[in-house]
Amino acid sequence: MISPITLNQPIIAQCTPSGSGAIALLRLSGENALDVANLISALPHHKKLSAQPTHTIHYGHVIDADAQQIDQVLFLVMRAPHTFTGEDTVEITCHNNPFIIQNILHAAIAAGARLAQEGEFSRRAVLNNKIDMVQAEAINDLIHANTQLALKQSLSQLEGSFTQWINAIEKQLIKALALSEASFEFLDEENMEFNLQIKEIIEHILHKSAALKITFNQQQQIRNGIRIALIGSVNAGKSSLFNALLNQERAIVTNIAGTTRDVIEAGLYKNGNYWTLIDTAGLRTTNDIIEQMGIERSREQAHKADLILLVFDGSHKLSEAENTVYQELLNAYGDKIIIINNKADLPQERNPLILTKKTYSTSIHNKNSIFQVESAIQEKITTLFTAIGSPFLLNQRHFNALISLETQLATILTMLNETPRYELISYHLNDTLATLSELTGKSISEAGMDAVFREFCVGK
Repeated sequence: MISPITLNQPIIAQCTPSGSGAIALLRLSGENALDVANLISALPHHKKLSAQPTHTIHYGHVIDADAQQIDQVLFLVMRAPHTFTGEDTVEITCHNNPFIIQNILHAAIAAGARLAQEGEFSRRAVLNNKIDMVQAEAINDLIHANTQLALKQSLSQLEGSFTQWINAIEKQLIKALALSEASFEFLDEENMEFNLQIKEIIEHILHKSAALKITFNQQQQIRNGIRIALIGSVNAGKSSLFNALLNQERAIVTNIAGTTRDVIEAGLYKNGNYWTLIDTAGLRTTNDIIEQMGIERSREQAHKADLILLVFDGSHKLSEAENTVYQELLNAYGDKIIIINNKADLPQERNPLILTKKTYSTSIHNKNSIFQVESAIQEKITTLFTAIGSPFLLNQRHFNALISLETQLATILTMLNETPRYELISYHLNDTLATLSELTGKSISEAGMDAVFREFCVGK
């Protein structure tokens, strides 16, 4: 938690990633940011940064307390309120050397600034009503987007798409509250009652919330990328296929059954999406405790995965036990399974149970067959993403708030179905408005705000 004493103190942080590169950017923001900037800057002709017009760039040097030059830089001066944080802001573009960056930070701290905490620039933007909490979270999603669609939807959310959805719900709840208050104030005098109208509003909101919640898991796929698990019996060639899809030797491949004893993960960007491929232990009966643990983890990965490549060795006759396991997986996860008839370059056995479904015949010696699997994966991903109609992404905080909202609205519906007590209904409707306010950050607690911005990088 940030102390109220230091809340208005100028803060500084590096906004660009640490590491090699030509330039780095540091942001200084706060009520007295320009005073701090004056103390650590030296401009040509002895000009002062605080005397320069807003939104102008100036060449100069960063200096320390002894007026020793630290680096040649560009200063971008931006005055409140027309800045990201709503405060006076100076951005410093310097050479990207860690010693230079540290020396600039030390000079600013000596001049009266302090290091920013995680997400503190965005937090100040929220507190100064430049953005709401949903838009602040969209910034974090934008930075960490693992798919093109996540990038697109984060941009939409930053522009206010989810905020608009919340505002529309809020207007409906305010209307319901007005009707409720009118009912209990004038019911005795004028026989005015709006029970049915209030019920219609609440049922409409519940319908919209339920429709949005259904897409939550799919939205996590958009946000985090797609988890693709390779599942199958021992020696089915899962690791070879895993390596072929990655186009590198990531998993150990041998002819010994049970070589893969644990889950191996690797990721790659493909067609604008991030794929996490998961190689798993072969499914079989074994007395090896370590291998048993690996097989159990394989079943867990099947449950967690967004897509499953169910791999079997087409040159091998599946045993009755193997047929049982494959059928169980097909029954449980059929919608997200792509069946792979592997080792198609070898003489084939008939496996009627598997061959009743659409299969993709593959061989690591045939690049075209690997391309076909990639195309099948992409087709599945496209189907998943097309099913999502909302232009924004829910995170766990949003999801929990929607559950709380639905619970509150369901309670009100029960009360409306009985003899309505409108004073009590109005009280509960006010609670639902408070829940929406927490979503946008209008009434969120300090602890709640801390929890959100703890996930941000320092430079944001």
